[in-house]
Amino acid sequence: MHTPALHWILTLVTVAVCCGTVQSQEAPQSEATEECLSCHAEVHPGIVGSWLRSRHATTTPEQAWQKGEQERRISTAEIDSSLRYVQVGCYECHSLNTDRHADAFEHNGYTINIVVSPDDCASCHVTEREQFAQNIMAHAHTNLVDNSLYRDFMAAVNSPYHYGDGALAMGTSDSLTEAESCLYCHGTRITVKGLAVRETDYDDYEFPVLEGWPNQGVGRINPDGSKGACSACHTRHDFSIETARKPYTCSECHKGPDVPAYKVYEVSKHGNIVSSHPDAIDFDAVPWTLGDDFTAPTCAVCHASLVVSPEGDVIAERSHRFNDRLAWRLFGVPYAHPHPVNADLRGIENAAGLPIATELDGTPVADAVIDADTQLQRRTTMKGICRGCHGTDWVDTHFRRLDNTIHRTNALTLAGTRIISDVWAAGIARGLPQNANIFDEDIERMWIDIWLFYANSTRFAAAMAGGGDYGVFANGRYQATQQLYRLMETYRLRKQLGAK
Repeated sequence: MHTPALHWILTLVTVAVCCGTVQSQEAPQSEATEECLSCHAEVHPGIVGSWLRSRHATTTPEQAWQKGEQERRISTAEIDSSLRYVQVGCYECHSLNTDRHADAFEHNGYTINIVVSPDDCASCHVTEREQFAQNIMAHAHTNLVDNSLYRDFMAAVNSPYHYGDGALAMGTSDSLTEAESCLYCHGTRITVKGLAVRETDYDDYEFPVLEGWPNQGVGRINPDGSKGACSACHTRHDFSIETARKPYTCSECHKGPDVPAYKVYEVSKHGNIVSSHPDAIDFDAVPWTLGDDFTAPTCAVCHASLVVSPEGDVIAERSHRFNDRLAWRLFGVPYAHPHPVNADLRGIENAAGLPIATELDGTPVADAVIDADTQLQRRTTMKGICRGCHGTDWVDTHFRRLDNTIHRTNALTLAGTRIISDVWAAGIARGLPQNANIFDEDIERMWIDIWLFYANSTRFAAAMAGGGDYGVFANGRYQATQQLYRLMETYRLRKQLGAK
């Protein structure tokens, strides 16, 4: 490290005093990480403080392997010897796979990467990385920006508008707007635009210039070509399983009217219990024992975590493919439908040539979605979790109600789709028959509201065992039918007036 000796000593003292013990006797620290900390403890004390509280700072991969199979948080069979016997520190994460990282650069005698990707995390967590790669979340960027319909939607929402000569004209969206809107959650594509010299407290250093950064979206395209960001849930730099398991983490993206999962959960009986007794849950326990570590589920209980009985019997295996326990895809599409077979949705096309997994009447595209047996298998796993607290009749009736809600909200969407199809056919709005954007006119927005917001909210209220008004008056059935009436009346009025 190119710092004066006195500054080096003072910095190490700062680390020890302000941040606690840097090096654990049980978890030795590499020389490279020690050098990183000698500067970054002063420059970025928040980052270093978070890392010092992490399991990475106090456990070596070798020690992690000594845990029992259910208690183990590491899934790789073989770990490089350079990583195995030291803390998982700065250098151990930021120096991996530099030959594949476009953001790799030389820094104080070391080659490091700015972005730590899922492929890097796979050095210790290979199973989780493989599962996440099969997850729709991992493909959230490409499924959005490479889908012509969704691109039109992004343009209609994000573009600036200009009024002149009695007409409203759509401008052009830009990458900065997209990065803080849709791509905040879906993930940006991070590219390296070159190198730039930056003045620091220690010296002038050359750093990569990244476009699309910062971003922690679940489908982020990383400089090594991998997809996803583990830090979307396991927040940097403590990467806490406790944080990932708490509903607030999921709420960062699953909160808006298009996907109101957290809002529904918050007012459900499950959310009520968890928020009333937060100290009654051990969010850090692995495995997660139903009845001992928690008595009411969070998002992670139902969708991700290894859940066992007090006797140690597995109720649900850990999975980072978050639709493993889901039979239906409920949101983001006009009609709820069985989950897609492939998380990469770019090859899907319906009979009308549209890149969606249902026909315009709601019928699933058969080869694009999972079959009935797979749906049953996934639902059986989810029911097993439910039956840890509820009787069979309670659970079965809950899922009958969900299926009924899916059927009815799809029927409501179909009614709206038939109206908007007539609107396009009559030339009252420009849509599919005219090969035009189907999201940029007021009458089209009425149709979109039905399925994107109100049908979604109604389904979530049914799926998540509660939510009360989110299925009725809080963006629920009332608003869905109200918007259907408005769509019908607007179509009738414009048709009578001969509007074009």
